Amino acid sequence: MMQDVFLNVGTTLLSKEQISIRIKEMAKQISEDYKDKNLLMIGVLKGSVVFMTDLMRALDINCKIDFMAVSSYGAGTKSPGNLNILMDLRKDVMGYDVLIAEDILDSGTTLSKVKELILTRKPASLRIATFLDKPSRRTVDVKIDYTGFEIPDEFVVGYGLDFDEDYRNLPFIGVLKPEAYENR
Repeated sequence: MMQDVFLNVGTTLLSKEQISIRIKEMAKQISEDYKDKNLLMIGVLKGSVVFMTDLMRALDINCKIDFMAVSSYGAGTKSPGNLNILMDLRKDVMGYDVLIAEDILDSGTTLSKVKELILTRKPASLRIATFLDKPSRRTVDVKIDYTGFEIPDEFVVGYGLDFDEDYRNLPFIGVLKPEAYENR
């Protein structure tokens, strides 16, 4: 049955090898930028887990990690702009140099609200690393400090990104065939 799910993936947008190379490049830059800092990486669940895990393992500096789960969509497919905290951070960010790790930056609505919330908690600094950036869909201006890949406006899955909780375990980024989601 699982094999049938993978048949819904059309083209490969980013290969496992391309992803690995880019993550190492990002980690090198982040390691340089944070070499004398008190780094706390925050993953936005669930999609960022694979990206954040690979990124932190490629760093050559110490870091602490924490996670939060948020939703701005509710039951719909369009965000009304409200931020619902499903799971908050366990760590106090005050004094830490925070790096938010996000899987994909689309409209920017959710990430801008997460950034505002974390800034109220007084970190020493706050930057954003996103694995994928879809600038054509942006409705809110969000500054990204580290970008893995800029991608076109396609429905992508894999490497932590899902559709209805499927496809997260793919080691590459694939474009989901429209017939897999159009009638849902």
